[in-house]
Amino acid sequence: MKSARILREKMASGQPVLGMLCSNHFWLQFIELGITAGLDYVIIDVEHHDHGSQLVADGCMVGRLTNFPVLIRPARTDRESIRLAVDAGACGLLCPMVNSVEQMDEIQSGIYLPPRGERRPGGQGNQWVSDYNYATWKTEVEDNFIVWPQIESLQGLENCEAIAKHPLCTALAIGPYDLSARLGCCWNSEDPRLLNAKDRLKKAAEAAGKLLWMIGDGPTNAGLGYRLLCIAEPFYLLQATVTKLVQATKAGASPSV
Repeated sequence: MKSARILREKMASGQPVLGMLCSNHFWLQFIELGITAGLDYVIIDVEHHDHGSQLVADGCMVGRLTNFPVLIRPARTDRESIRLAVDAGACGLLCPMVNSVEQMDEIQSGIYLPPRGERRPGGQGNQWVSDYNYATWKTEVEDNFIVWPQIESLQGLENCEAIAKHPLCTALAIGPYDLSARLGCCWNSEDPRLLNAKDRLKKAAEAAGKLLWMIGDGPTNAGLGYRLLCIAEPFYLLQATVTKLVQATKAGASPSV
């Protein structure tokens, strides 16, 4: 699983690690865009939209063939949902609404084969290995697989230190919008309650020797010391760019005579 190893090395490098979350739309060209733009990873979000299992698997295949990290955010974190996401061929998962260590154990059960878990391998995920011996699965897939548990609730925040220390956790992650809603400040990014929560999550990750995945304005978050960043969602980026272009064009247009 070379792409997962590449992403792990970048996370350990001390340099910013930049990615994109494809939520509203996903096309294979977004993988090409990520590569040519110099991103370090792309996440295919199937929590909020069904992009079609074949298209998602094809996106993971492109990532595998180009050694570019393609992750999935699954709709749920039960064992079966996790198993299917791994079967699609992702090199890692952004796991939504993780609230407890027990939930991390169930995610692990969906990733690991027996005796460490309950996964039954299949699909495009089989293409990561040259043979189906357990030792190969462990060393080539399981030992490299990326897992970012996303803290989005008060329960998750309360348990964030233990979640960050879980052996499966590669980096801790935040869902700032959902978390702000549960904190009672949706969406006020400067509310002290949300700022304090972010600070707690960052410290929990650092205490476990890990990074905190942060989504939002890239330059701002980088300036605040975050290094594992999601800097764009393609639709909203396009919407913002087109809006600015329309406004600038209208402002610069000559008045009609």
